[in-house]
Amino acid sequence: MSALSGVAIARAIREGATTSRAVVEEHIAAVERVNPVLNAVVRTRFDEARREADEADARTRSSSPADLPPFHGVPCTIKECFALTGMPQSAGLVSRRAYVSRTDATAVGRLRRAGAIPLGVTNTSEACMWMESNNYVYGRTNNPYDPRRIVGGSSGGEGAIVGAGASPFGLGSDVGGSIRGPAFFNGVFGHKPTGGLVPSTGQHPITSPGAARILTTGPLARRAEDLMPFLRIVAGPDGEDTGCAAMPLGDPAEVDLRGLTVLDVPDDGKLGVSDELRAAQERAASALAARGARVRTARFPELRDQFEIWSAMLGNAEEVPFAVVLGDGERVRVLRELPRWALRRSDHTLMALVLGLVDPIVGALPRLRDRFIDAGRRLRAAIDEALGGRGVMLYPVYPTTAPRHFVPVLHYLRLRFPSGYQGVFNVLELPATAIPLGLGRGGLPLGLQAIGPHGGDHLTVAVALALEDSLGGWVPPR
Repeated sequence: MSALSGVAIARAIREGATTSRAVVEEHIAAVERVNPVLNAVVRTRFDEARREADEADARTRSSSPADLPPFHGVPCTIKECFALTGMPQSAGLVSRRAYVSRTDATAVGRLRRAGAIPLGVTNTSEACMWMESNNYVYGRTNNPYDPRRIVGGSSGGEGAIVGAGASPFGLGSDVGGSIRGPAFFNGVFGHKPTGGLVPSTGQHPITSPGAARILTTGPLARRAEDLMPFLRIVAGPDGEDTGCAAMPLGDPAEVDLRGLTVLDVPDDGKLGVSDELRAAQERAASALAARGARVRTARFPELRDQFEIWSAMLGNAEEVPFAVVLGDGERVRVLRELPRWALRRSDHTLMALVLGLVDPIVGALPRLRDRFIDAGRRLRAAIDEALGGRGVMLYPVYPTTAPRHFVPVLHYLRLRFPSGYQGVFNVLELPATAIPLGLGRGGLPLGLQAIGPHGGDHLTVAVALALEDSLGGWVPPR
């Protein structure tokens, strides 16, 4: 069961081929085996999971299979920034290390009512705003393919534990690549939904109302088969998230790849990507062409400024300064805190402090901000026109495979912003699916993301399913 999708596991439980308790025990054993190296699951609820599995098995015996929910008895994991009853919800902030949730976030509650059984909560970056999942509450998470390398952030714990095969799927969030980066670095599938499709109620920190459609909630999964069932469960307004709206969800099974428009966009025109990632994307484009898709290479000049577009549009929409988020409502004095960090006396990581320092720059340069906001609007219009409502765009998730720990810090200090490959699609509110494409040099995961038109989540998931079938998808770590 440790290689199957959640959908397949639930089917086996409903049909009596296995029990929820057996599956939960298998995944608990896997977590206990890999987590000492990965540090991905930061708090467990194994006893509760066993009890819930026994309850699921009792329901299996007393109900017809048709009456059981879609993820009946299936174990999963939850990003620690989401409220999960009885579990911590610090989001990596030392000031919240003692906080314990008394309720479930909307998406968590919907997953549990759909039969999923959380095994525990997973690590994040501090305040969920950096691409290394590292903080002074839980420490650093390591990559299952090479512990010397990053897992991405901020849903890095989810990416690592799903990539290690110890969880079929998990709940993540994404405001600038926080689902797709971890999915890519850890060799699994991850979906950032269309802005406003899934409520983010019950997360910490939460965005301002103006940025509610930029922050998204979605799945990471070892099999593409779980992406759309997961989305159907968590999507739809909850009466609390003002950015969430009712939207129709298409069916990936009804997507005919014959004649589908596929734009193969090789890079942003500035940073470029590694040769092995470019070759993997070319293989993916060829695989789709072999199924009848109309594939053509394309470029969008505005992508050269993709990081600046993300920064400007998010900064314009977000009302709360990041230094206030870091202080859990009270502004952190960053210039005073940096020397404390150098003396190892700060409660905050270096990159959290750097982000708190540069965050006000966006508001202080309104003309430059407005220029990049205009560029973002032009980019959205150009992509909309090129996709035509029924197309997808293949695009890198990051310029290289998972870098070693600390390397991203050096990139940012040198004013190179490779995470722009991810964040720009948050502010454009377009759906994006990270798709694994096997392993490259050093046994590290390769992959790309498929971008769809607004509301076209089923199109990018259909592409993920097709590429998994053609090229193999997730490859367990050796």
